[in-house]
Amino acid sequence: MNFRKLGNTDLKVSTICLGTMTWGEQNNQKEAFEQMNYAFDNGINFFDTAEIYPSPCFEKTYGSTEKIIGNWFKEKKNRNQIILASKIAGPGLSWVRDGGLNFSEQNINKALEDSLKRLQTDYIDLYQLHWPERKTNFFCKLNYESREEDDDWNDFEKILTTLEKCIKQGKIRYIGLSNETSWVYQNF
Repeated sequence: MNFRKLGNTDLKVSTICLGTMTWGEQNNQKEAFEQMNYAFDNGINFFDTAEIYPSPCFEKTYGSTEKIIGNWFKEKKNRNQIILASKIAGPGLSWVRDGGLNFSEQNINKALEDSLKRLQTDYIDLYQLHWPERKTNFFCKLNYESREEDDDWNDFEKILTTLEKCIKQGKIRYIGLSNETSWVYQNF
């Protein structure tokens, strides 16, 4: 297996990352354990999940993927050998913290604590904001134009301050963005 440094972190990750977004909906825990065992036995050390997985996302299965991974960590006792990425959900799902903006300090802390419990760990290596809070172009919608008056989202500096506190507490090691454009925060 090839390994690379993840961005400017000190994490060495396998060049193949095990995506887990179907576990709990399209396949079960036994199958997920088989996939994680196979990946791990073949040198993959980078697993990606999210609080809203499995996908498609439903209230009844919310968090199932993280629970499966947590059960695998408990059984294998190998958490320290996996680089784990997870994500806090963006807005839009009415059953995730009432469907509103999720990147407030209170919601970030709640989402992170709940993920840590499901994952049966005390830290996440890479914690990401999953989908932006601001209005944006989502799948299959063309010709989106950003407008300055679309300002109904949490202040990004406050989001970063909250995430920095979580890093200092040892609950997350690094932060990232998922499903976001690279140019959106250029004016900060």
